[in-house]
Amino acid sequence: MVSNEDIYELIAKNGFDDATLRLIFQYITDIQNGAKDFYRFNQQEHAGLCKGGAALIGATIIADYARASITTSGDADGRQRKPTNWQIDERQEQIIEQWAKASKLWVPDSERIIINTFGPKIAQGAESKVYYRDGDTSVVKERTSIYSTTQKALDAIVLHNYLFPETAMRVIGFTRDSDGLLRTVLTQPYVRCLRLATKDEIDQLVMAKGFHDNWLGQGVNYASERLLLEDMHPANVFIDDVDGGPICIDCIVKFNNSTQ
Repeated sequence: MVSNEDIYELIAKNGFDDATLRLIFQYITDIQNGAKDFYRFNQQEHAGLCKGGAALIGATIIADYARASITTSGDADGRQRKPTNWQIDERQEQIIEQWAKASKLWVPDSERIIINTFGPKIAQGAESKVYYRDGDTSVVKERTSIYSTTQKALDAIVLHNYLFPETAMRVIGFTRDSDGLLRTVLTQPYVRCLRLATKDEIDQLVMAKGFHDNWLGQGVNYASERLLLEDMHPANVFIDDVDGGPICIDCIVKFNNSTQ
């Protein structure tokens, strides 16, 4: 069975040639079929990884390789030092772009293609550009990273899918915008908003998932034993007009440093 080490060795030796791409594809298939688990995720998080689709699984594998490929370096005094987050992020972006282009997952001139295929841009925030055509069941987003590394940005999609499967994100490609920012192209179910959720409704939503308010009951950040959940304000949590319950469309979610 394919292992991380097999893939790392082939990438380091041959780059993303046909043999390496076939091995990565087999590893992705093994994960999707339940024959292989990705070592950093528990069973529930692993389901969130699979919900994100083959492109998310592949990018997660490649980001992990990129992180492992950065060796500990020495300074002028001969002391060892770990790579910084920006060095890790730069390396992960570089290798993911190479893999995405070799795998035909790279979307050049993405905004034009997305508008022509999925509809006009309807919103833009610090993290995402959102596209939607009236009547469709999904939106398309170009999502840039607000995390310290690309790997953590990919983890956030996995963890969102685990916590909020009703608005699971499925990765379909990667691109760079006019500012040179790496963006993940993904789809997400379209939610018809009855109204914005209240603080009490958001509290109830996340506490049912094992989180507690992380700011004396006054904030928008929550914590569990394993995860941190942030930016849970009403603009990111709607009351769905189908069932009348709170539904999260976006948030900041990451591993608690004490567990990862």
